[in-house]
Amino acid sequence: MRLVVPPEAAGERLDRFLAACEGVGSRAAAERLLGDGAVLVDGAAHPKSHRLAGGEELEFEPPKRRETRLTPEPVAGLRVAYEDEHLLVVDKPAGVVVHPSAGHARGTLVHGLLAQAIEGGDEPERPGIVHRLDRDTSGLLVVARSDEAHRRLQRLLRRRELVREYVALVRGRPLSRAGRIEAPIGRDRRDPTRISLDTAAPREAATSFELLELAPAHALLRVRLETGRTHQIRVHLAAIDLPVSGDPVYGVAGDLGLERQFLHAARLAFPHPLGAADVDVSSPLPADLARALDMARTGDAGRSDRS
Repeated sequence: MRLVVPPEAAGERLDRFLAACEGVGSRAAAERLLGDGAVLVDGAAHPKSHRLAGGEELEFEPPKRRETRLTPEPVAGLRVAYEDEHLLVVDKPAGVVVHPSAGHARGTLVHGLLAQAIEGGDEPERPGIVHRLDRDTSGLLVVARSDEAHRRLQRLLRRRELVREYVALVRGRPLSRAGRIEAPIGRDRRDPTRISLDTAAPREAATSFELLELAPAHALLRVRLETGRTHQIRVHLAAIDLPVSGDPVYGVAGDLGLERQFLHAARLAFPHPLGAADVDVSSPLPADLARALDMARTGDAGRSDRS
């Protein structure tokens, strides 16, 4: 495949531009092609971090699509909040993993959506998946129904045009009614199962928040992701002494009787990638989080903390 890099792509990294090209479909596929030396820019190979100037000729062979062997399975509590012929916005219940991975071969969100004609990307275990939520985080995420929708949604994500708002209940009081946390994160130097600011492989991460409500020992926050790193909200809030209630890893385990972190993807908004009206979907708090919030409002700590 040959194409000319458009002027508006000037300054964009080669791997990010390539990931959005027809027939590539994902950042992982782009990195594999670049690692194999299978991409030429004006006839020469370049590293993935190469910055494009616009006007170059890009030449590559699109990767072959791998067939999936997944079969549809029912997933309890899964709700479709919005759908059209191009995409779905789904409301994921807590406890559901987004896509198959080590230790989670069945019962994932992908299994529950296979009958909904999801598609896009070159990873057969993740058809249509554009972004993820932690297993025990509930709420909204968008899933593509075609390669074209997948590419365009990924482009919106990279350009930070996909608005992802969460509701989080934290222990403590913020020092201001609104704030922004900008701190690179990555695998912890001493414990690779955790994400941390103390890392040998930092990746840019930015989170903004605003106060929705104060309770005697807690604060309810609206949180917006500017980047989408693993465990980003939980790590960033803990770093400013506002640990998420119920979070067994970075926050206050067992707080208010919670069996998981009080973190809910409550709103998803974005310009429709294929020209229809803008999409703006909201999700109410699940019952377990609503109960915990009521307890926080009355100052009832519920079960004893295990932090």
